[in-house]
Amino acid sequence: MNEIVLTMAGMAITPWHLLALSAALALGLVAAASAVVVRSNKRRGFEAAAAAEARRELDGKFAELGALNAQLAGRVQAMADIFGTRQADFARLVSERLDAVSRSVGQGLETSAKATGDNLSKLNERLAVIDAAQAKLTGLTKEVVGLREILANKQSRGAFGQGRMEAIVRDGLPVGAFAFQASLSNGTRPDCVIRLPGDDRGLVIDAKFPLEAFSALKDAADEAARRQAAQRVRADFGKHVKDMAERYLLPGETQDIAVLFVPSESIYADLNEHFDDIVQKALRQRIIIVSPSLLMMAIQVMQAIVRDARMREQAHVIQIEVRKLLEDVGRLRDRVGKLDSHFRQTQEDVAGILISTKKVTTRAERIDAMEFEGEGKMAPGHMLGGSARLPQAAE
Repeated sequence: MNEIVLTMAGMAITPWHLLALSAALALGLVAAASAVVVRSNKRRGFEAAAAAEARRELDGKFAELGALNAQLAGRVQAMADIFGTRQADFARLVSERLDAVSRSVGQGLETSAKATGDNLSKLNERLAVIDAAQAKLTGLTKEVVGLREILANKQSRGAFGQGRMEAIVRDGLPVGAFAFQASLSNGTRPDCVIRLPGDDRGLVIDAKFPLEAFSALKDAADEAARRQAAQRVRADFGKHVKDMAERYLLPGETQDIAVLFVPSESIYADLNEHFDDIVQKALRQRIIIVSPSLLMMAIQVMQAIVRDARMREQAHVIQIEVRKLLEDVGRLRDRVGKLDSHFRQTQEDVAGILISTKKVTTRAERIDAMEFEGEGKMAPGHMLGGSARLPQAAE
């Protein structure tokens, strides 16, 4: 076995060497085959693992797809439920809206019917008021016609003006300050004479205003008739003013002026607007023309004069009453002073009572705590000995 079989590169190769080389080659081939098998097994394992992983991924995808399909089915079902609920709510809402519209329409019709009824009743009331006003207007027309008839008659017109003038004078002056239809020394009887305080002369008021010419002026149809009526107004008015100046302006018996009362504000306005010359002529003859409102103002001034005169006449009486009032106030002041002194004495007595009450309360608290003047708190044995005395009450 140690024989040299081959010499190679100076080395002798024996059968052992060949055997070892063969064994090494065999081992190498086995190792290579093992490596190939291992690699093949690893590749198949990797492929199997990849296939398993692919199957797991595919299963996961199918599971996710199934879950998504279930979710989609749930959502489709939820949407169907929501749509069903919404459809029911929509139907209910439509029904409620229809009911509300029906109620509103019914209420509107009822309100409209009620308003129509109220309007009809108010219309009937207004028609009744209109009927009453028409009846009053008819009565007023009759009264106006009667007033026109009164004014057309001279005596009736004089009575009407006299009545208005007397009402104004009676409302503003005391009884003794005026006289109606009083006689003067010349035998005339003016409608009213007013006596002012401190003056024996009377103020004459005449209520007989010439109205026929003004009536003719109002009824004039053309310019010629109006001019003729205006001339008549001036003539009648001038004559009446002259008669008043001659009859009622008596020196020493009546005032230097007399008053002509016009019982209509419209006639007075027309007189001042269209016949200013007549008014100025009357003023020059010391005749003052007044309307009802101006007469009221003059009567109020006279009323103030009468009131002042009476107050001056009663000044001494007022002084006596003021003195008595001062005496009463003095007595009241003295009595209040006495009452104040009584209150102060009462307050002092109450303060003394409060001090005594405080002392009694303090003494009672000390007795309740068993404390005495000059001693401490008593011992229990001392209390049982019976030798302790209560302190005398405070003065």
